[in-house]
Amino acid sequence: MSAPSVIDPPKKAARHSAARPARRQVTTAFVVTRVAVLAVAAALLLYAVPPLVAAESWVALAVVIAVSAVLGYLYLSRRFVPAKYLVPGTIFLLAFQVFPVLFTFSTSVTNFGDGHRGTKAEAVTAIEASSLKQVPGSPSYQLSAATKDGELVFLLTDPATKQVQEGSTDGLAPVEGATLGMTGKVTAAPGYTVLTTAQAAARGKEIAAITVPTRGGAIKANGLSRAVEAKASMVYDASCDCIQGENGPWKASEATGYFVNPAGDVLSQGWQVNVGLDNFVRVMTDPTINTNFLGVFAWNLTFALGSVLTTFALGMAVALALHHPKMRGVKIYRILLILPYAMPAFAMLLIWRDMFNKDFGLVNQLTGLTTDWLGQPTTARLAVLLVNLWLGFPYMFLVTTGALQAIPRELTEAAGLDGANAWNAFRRVTLPLLLVALSPLLVASFAFNFNNFNAIQLTTAGGPFDVDSIRVGATDLLITYTFRLAFGSGSAQFGFAAAISVFIFAIVAVLSAVGFRRTRKQEDVYR
Repeated sequence: MSAPSVIDPPKKAARHSAARPARRQVTTAFVVTRVAVLAVAAALLLYAVPPLVAAESWVALAVVIAVSAVLGYLYLSRRFVPAKYLVPGTIFLLAFQVFPVLFTFSTSVTNFGDGHRGTKAEAVTAIEASSLKQVPGSPSYQLSAATKDGELVFLLTDPATKQVQEGSTDGLAPVEGATLGMTGKVTAAPGYTVLTTAQAAARGKEIAAITVPTRGGAIKANGLSRAVEAKASMVYDASCDCIQGENGPWKASEATGYFVNPAGDVLSQGWQVNVGLDNFVRVMTDPTINTNFLGVFAWNLTFALGSVLTTFALGMAVALALHHPKMRGVKIYRILLILPYAMPAFAMLLIWRDMFNKDFGLVNQLTGLTTDWLGQPTTARLAVLLVNLWLGFPYMFLVTTGALQAIPRELTEAAGLDGANAWNAFRRVTLPLLLVALSPLLVASFAFNFNNFNAIQLTTAGGPFDVDSIRVGATDLLITYTFRLAFGSGSAQFGFAAAISVFIFAIVAVLSAVGFRRTRKQEDVYR
């Protein structure tokens, strides 16, 4: 019988050591990243909790606490390594992409805008405050403007009783120990800093804006040294849910967010309500909007495609020229070519606008022409495309340069050996490989230029405008057209603007999805 084999202890130890997984080494970068993320989470919690508690936003408070707890558990644990890298990006995606989209849609189903910014109670307060009128026999006070804990308040002296009261937006409160001057005005009071005449004059608008509520109405400043109590001519009556006053009663309409009288008139101050799909219906049925929509959309599509194609063509041409092995001074050329990209876009757009000026513009001075470039539809459209080309081609030049450096030169050399000339080698080898790498960026550039508000607003402001149609200009994009419809009439209609923004978002999303789908097919062909 053979003796049992004995495993050498060192070999056994080595085998167990090999079977046991290697312990992950904790690097300094990992520790710093963990501490930084936890610090941001803690700062977010500490910063957000007090205002959320004060506003009684319990749902938002619960979300902040839950997110902070998840981040703390995730980064204090040795587990869930992939999640440590995915969670921050996901949070930022939700905060800066998903939430704004959802907020825009939620706004689009409301009447939010000028006259409809607050609640019904705030609307009632504003209506009553705006209807204040002084009536004969109403109380009058000596006024001294003062500050208390940094807040501007009134120190009001009753001429008959010499009693001093503090007047603020919270109402009246007695003041003890005040010192009165010869005219009866307060010159000093414990806890208050009385403003001098010059200081009060400098804050005259703030003083005039203060309304001190009282039982019979409200106290308003009448100059800098006198205040009077006024009565509200429009008063809310809870029994009928209406405003009692001139031409009233004004019944509350929860459907429109207005107070309406029997004649159908409305008070200018309303409140925010849900209007459902009314804003979307207005976009599709209002003839002043939908008659111009197709024309604006066609130019918008032309502008976005033209901007992408021209900037890509010029950027790629310059990148190919500098990519040639015999090219000298490449670094200097690259620095000069990216200067338009490094300049502030808004400043460059304003400079280009002045360059195209008919009377003193540089373009006409250099060419000897008298063309009104921005005053005619065709030349204005060519001008904005040229300006966008100048601003956009450096970006395409940079990304194309990077993509060219990733294409092996052996491929083009092999094409030359097979008898292909330079054009065929570019068309059959270089361009397809460039498009595989750059197609997603081209789609993103199209989406950006489709909503390129600055390029139009700062150069032509959407013009030139036809005499018969001042609502829409020859160079208007959907985004500038929306801006004029929602904010150009002197009042802001955020709900309506959000509804049109949803339409624009849907159009861009569909076109981008089609573009990305074609990109994936192209990648499959050249993979």
